[in-house]
Amino acid sequence: MTPAALLLKDAAAMAQAVRSGAVSATALVEASLDRIAVTDGRVNAFTGVIRERALRRAGQVDASLASEHGVRTRELPLLGVPFAVKNLFDIAGLPTLAGSKIEADREPARGDATLVRRLESAGAVLVGALNMDEYAYGFTTENSHVGATHNPHDLDRISGGSSGGSGAAVAAGQVPLTLGSDTNGSIRVPASLNGVFGLKPTFGRLPRTGSYPFVSSLDHLGPFARSARDLALAYDAMQGPERLGPRDPGCAQRNVEPVTQALSRGVQSLRVGVLGGWFRQHALPEALAAVDTVAQALGASRMVDLPLVEAGRAAAFLITNAEGAALHLNDLRTRPQDFEPLSRDRFLAGALLPAAWVARAQRVRRLYAEQASRVFERFDILLAPATPCAATPIGAEWLELQGRRMPLRPSLGVLTQPISCLGLPVCAVPVWGAHEHLPIGVQVIGAPWREDLVLRVAAALESAGVVQAPVARLA
Repeated sequence: MTPAALLLKDAAAMAQAVRSGAVSATALVEASLDRIAVTDGRVNAFTGVIRERALRRAGQVDASLASEHGVRTRELPLLGVPFAVKNLFDIAGLPTLAGSKIEADREPARGDATLVRRLESAGAVLVGALNMDEYAYGFTTENSHVGATHNPHDLDRISGGSSGGSGAAVAAGQVPLTLGSDTNGSIRVPASLNGVFGLKPTFGRLPRTGSYPFVSSLDHLGPFARSARDLALAYDAMQGPERLGPRDPGCAQRNVEPVTQALSRGVQSLRVGVLGGWFRQHALPEALAAVDTVAQALGASRMVDLPLVEAGRAAAFLITNAEGAALHLNDLRTRPQDFEPLSRDRFLAGALLPAAWVARAQRVRRLYAEQASRVFERFDILLAPATPCAATPIGAEWLELQGRRMPLRPSLGVLTQPISCLGLPVCAVPVWGAHEHLPIGVQVIGAPWREDLVLRVAAALESAGVVQAPVARLA
């Protein structure tokens, strides 16, 4: 198999090919760089490609395989696999843009983000940085500074956000693995609209050190991939507390067992429920059909309501608005013209919120979490749509939902934001056939620290052919 053809497989297959000597890491990375060059003029997923560094790193992998350390190197789970990261992750030598114009004027990062270092320690090779909504405040990646990221399955449509470049790069076959962030849905929304797998781990599970923050109370980091196994491989490579150097104060200092080995254990014994109420009322028929397809495959027929869900989403809105604005007060005073108009207006509104409202929102969030924890006494897994609809046209402003005309951008997170507020682990899985020609995702939701269960369910659905992440036909 040629490196270009291998690039369209998943990361596990690529690593095995490098491990066996069927292809070199250098050839695989060159194929990734070539595909980016050929396709990204149409997709606009990348904001920076680090060609020289990537080829140097790939050469080091190949040299290590040929050396006396070759046996140890061959054990690396992501050997030679090219990957890319949302441009809010630090990459040594590059400014950490966070989707903005303002950060381009800052000093370059002095080192790589913790999760970038961990993936490269597992054998992966970083090839570049990816487009996003400015300061992660959006759900469409229609970035006015560098242009919109286009959905590879329909280039006239959005890729979702704020990690739109991360989802699109995987769907376009440019790389098999990317990293993004999720505050209110920014992994799950692009995973849904681009038809790929996305994992939002438990809040505090993966360290955020070396990433540009949005809302410290809600920010998560996690991977995108074309298979559940790849998500598990990446998650296992990244998980674990920080022991040296600067630490993310929001990261739980605890170890969790690797999940890769748990993928084949089956799901027959799991208690699976389908979220009703809010999650049925705020979804179009294609989103409901996707959930019903997954539920039927899992034998799940019990509907369950999540108490206080609307109040929880309102709390998340207030916390997001206030904490997000606090990070940018000086720039809002001194260079407001350099913000995107939409994010600037939201930050200005957040700066004016009364402190009492934000404090109350945190209390509501806690009460909501207590109520939700009781649901997991009866269920191991909950299912819900990831987005209310499939990808919408670039430039669209409104969404017709249950007879109501709603603003599109915030409404794309109407089903993910209530789950982020709880910090629960979620795997977004891609369903085809619910919409005429586009994918749409389903959230597989677990109790805190049960990434193993959500990934087991995703793997079982993939094995049964219920969910899949084909590469878009771009070239």
